[in-house]
Amino acid sequence: MTRRLQCSSSGSFAGASTEMTDATSGWAKRLVEELDSLPDIDTYCLMALSPLDGRYYRFMKDLMPFFSEFGLIRYRVLVEVKWLLKLSQIPEITEVPPFSEEAQLFLNEIIQDFGINDAKEVKKIEKITNHDVKAVEYFLKQRCSSNPEIAKVSEFFHFGCTSEDINNLSHGLALKEGINGVMCPAMIDICQAICSLATQNSAYPMLSRTHGQPASPTTVGKEMANFAARLSDVGKAFSEVKILGKFAGAVGNYNAHVVAYPEVDWPKVAEEFVTSLGLQLNPYVTQIEPHDYISKLFNLFIQFHNVLIDFDRDMWSYISLGYFKQIPKAGEVGSSTMPHKINPIDFENSEGNLCMANGILSALGMKLPISRLQRDLTDSTVLRNLGVGLGYSLLAYKATIRGILKVQVNESRLAEDLEQTWEVLAEPIQTVMRRYGIPEPYEKLKELTRGQAVTKDSMRQFIDGLDIPEEVRSQLYKLTPHSYTGLAEDLAKDIEKLVDLDSGFRIK
Repeated sequence: MTRRLQCSSSGSFAGASTEMTDATSGWAKRLVEELDSLPDIDTYCLMALSPLDGRYYRFMKDLMPFFSEFGLIRYRVLVEVKWLLKLSQIPEITEVPPFSEEAQLFLNEIIQDFGINDAKEVKKIEKITNHDVKAVEYFLKQRCSSNPEIAKVSEFFHFGCTSEDINNLSHGLALKEGINGVMCPAMIDICQAICSLATQNSAYPMLSRTHGQPASPTTVGKEMANFAARLSDVGKAFSEVKILGKFAGAVGNYNAHVVAYPEVDWPKVAEEFVTSLGLQLNPYVTQIEPHDYISKLFNLFIQFHNVLIDFDRDMWSYISLGYFKQIPKAGEVGSSTMPHKINPIDFENSEGNLCMANGILSALGMKLPISRLQRDLTDSTVLRNLGVGLGYSLLAYKATIRGILKVQVNESRLAEDLEQTWEVLAEPIQTVMRRYGIPEPYEKLKELTRGQAVTKDSMRQFIDGLDIPEEVRSQLYKLTPHSYTGLAEDLAKDIEKLVDLDSGFRIK
């Protein structure tokens, strides 16, 4: 008998992470649609150097609006525009008076309508400037030249800023929106799927294996519940991560700001501005925000991945033991030469990509907090790989989900293994013997079972020779490897009470 996983009513994890959630901005969805409509997308995928952008494009496209070159340019445009709007609200800066509603609408539409063609225009300017942030500034001046009210103050684009003021906020926004909109929903999908495995298979007894050898039985559901609890626990910590931003000029001291407008409370202005973007101000910085928060954030991902690798490997092992069967997919080939094969490729794919993700995220987490003196440029090129580490992570998450949806419990195989391992009852019997004062219970059971073929009859004969109350003997007679599962079923059923997917798995 086999049992296939069914989606629980409380979670629609099947394929949910292939669509961006409602929390994700409309601009990102629009861009993905624009990407899919490109006439040469297949050619691009064939020639891509990275498998994320090539072979796995269809799995990665939801991340592209946030962590691509386009995404970085768009976030820079957003920060520059929002900063000009903020300057217009500071009374002491009379040179930038409050904008009319029409001018504000004009500026906000630059952000809202920013598309691939706009990013291409920025790149054309960059070919001349050889400076990516300055190209954004020049792009905005050109775009606003048709609006006299804005054109008059266009030199205040990038006022008091070093490039890193713009870049660090752009990366922070990309991390917050990309993780909340794409990564966290996929992580929640996994937790929901494993919770469903736990609750729907809570009662199926299964032989445990410690050191690879038969051990006290458990249930399929309880072993799944273990992973759901661990992943949920990691998820809770995401809400504690603060995405920080700096906006204090060339070396973090507001030097130029104070010279130009000494009467302005620049630290307060910076805090108001950074907070208005949904980030938190880091007041003590050099030219760069030191990226410590990115290290903390990526360490959480690595921790989540380590648990998920453990899950992938266990599922691989259970499939190998026959405890789970895999549902055949029409037309799919498991082996180029062995027609019978249905390989656990999804769990293997997930494990491999989690290894890639951890390698990249670990390298980023170790390198980014280190910068010579007030700054060196090594972080600039490294930061362009944020989406690479997260991309391999997302690829793995989707593979794990596919793997879970393909498996079904093989009840007959579970029962067969249990029936052949009556020796696992040595543990409860010797424990009962201790209660009733029988000497050397462990040693007696060791002699009976270790390296010996143990059957139901031989175990019953041993119980017959024990000096214990008859009602206790009767209870031991009823004990089987199938029934000796303790509270495993209850623990599996209760997992949904423990797993919290609402307060975690989100950066605030």
